[in-house]
Amino acid sequence: MASAAEQLASNLSFSTFAKAEDLKKRLWFTLAALLVYRLGTHIPLPGLNPEAYAQAFRGQAGGILGLFNMFSGGAVERMAIFALGIMPYISASIIVQLMTSVVPALENLKKEGEQGRKIINQYTRYGTVLLGALQAYGIAVGLESGSGLVVDPGWFFRISTVITLLGGTMFLMWLGEQITSRGIGNGISLIIFAGIAAGLPSALAGTLELGRTGALSTSLILAVIVIAMAVIAVIVFVERAQRRLLIQYPKRQVGNRMFQGDTSHLPLKLNTSGVIPAIFASSLLLLPATVAGFANTTSLPSWATAIVAALGHGQPLYMLLYAALIAFFAFFYTAIVFNPKDTADNLKKHGGFIPGIRPGERTAEYIDFVLTRITVIGAIYLVFVCILPEILVSQTGIPLALGGTSLLIVVSVTLDTVAQIQGHLIAQQYEGLIKKSKLRGGKRGR
Repeated sequence: MASAAEQLASNLSFSTFAKAEDLKKRLWFTLAALLVYRLGTHIPLPGLNPEAYAQAFRGQAGGILGLFNMFSGGAVERMAIFALGIMPYISASIIVQLMTSVVPALENLKKEGEQGRKIINQYTRYGTVLLGALQAYGIAVGLESGSGLVVDPGWFFRISTVITLLGGTMFLMWLGEQITSRGIGNGISLIIFAGIAAGLPSALAGTLELGRTGALSTSLILAVIVIAMAVIAVIVFVERAQRRLLIQYPKRQVGNRMFQGDTSHLPLKLNTSGVIPAIFASSLLLLPATVAGFANTTSLPSWATAIVAALGHGQPLYMLLYAALIAFFAFFYTAIVFNPKDTADNLKKHGGFIPGIRPGERTAEYIDFVLTRITVIGAIYLVFVCILPEILVSQTGIPLALGGTSLLIVVSVTLDTVAQIQGHLIAQQYEGLIKKSKLRGGKRGR
């Protein structure tokens, strides 16, 4: 039998949406914030020669810079003020989260609740400033090393570039936090989603153009479309899949009344980490290659040139590191967001238990055992979804926006945002039912 929440969800309609004033305000705020982000990706960095830069970028667009450009929503292609995107913030988040597992002081802050979380977020912002400044300075130096890319090379250009790019990143970080608190969905994920989604129409048009010119056969284009649809179907299926652990509550007496024992479920998502491993892995691979794509390879040492070539998009070393990082962050992020010991303690406090498992430490061990097994499946799924289309992209030359990572981010963020919208609509219906019951109760009292 369907639960009350499921019955309410099945009765959602446009009339319910029309009455949800708070939801509409959040949606309009989110759309306005994303529009500001898209406008920022078209404001060019001062001091550049646009024609020379466009020509230099076309020579590197098929490599790591093409991937960086996809995540920044085309800002790298135009070298806009948002060219760094949100990646320095993500890289800082990775570093801080890794340190919370190693440094006892940070681990204690994590246990302090909301106050500790605010301090950790502040450390993440400081790390974003540091990483963003280093990356922006590296980009400025790399642009100066190119022939004719900068109109007036020198320290003034470097300082202005660092201030502009770092300011763009900090603004995007603030904008993402505002979307999370005042809009719908996760702000950082939506910013990345907006950048990728903006490139999907041009990517599809580019693929069809390759077919028209004969660079790609019609059968290959159809195969790519079929594979993309299959990947989307797999993503939707796995992202909604759960392993439900049966939870039982014993009979209890409250006053003179005896309440029967109840049963519930502890849902464990097959992919608890979501889209985070793909984003983290991509950002780490982009971090050392940000400057190398612009630098003149003849001025680099031979070992640096070999590393840059090996980390090129589609190269075996890049694919191997990408798969390893995805698998690592799938387990790492799951361990951060889900603590079996805390879950077992909460169940014990409320009298709940898993049938056949002793409450407390045994329950925590059992939950950890089940979570580890399903995380293995989730990690294999993430690697498969991200790597297989990337191999196809590197072998056929189709645009990066049709790769597995971009499809995973777009579909996952869409599912998460739709779920939050549905949650607001269900809450709106609950509020309407409560108001009606109060009005009827008031009428009866009279």
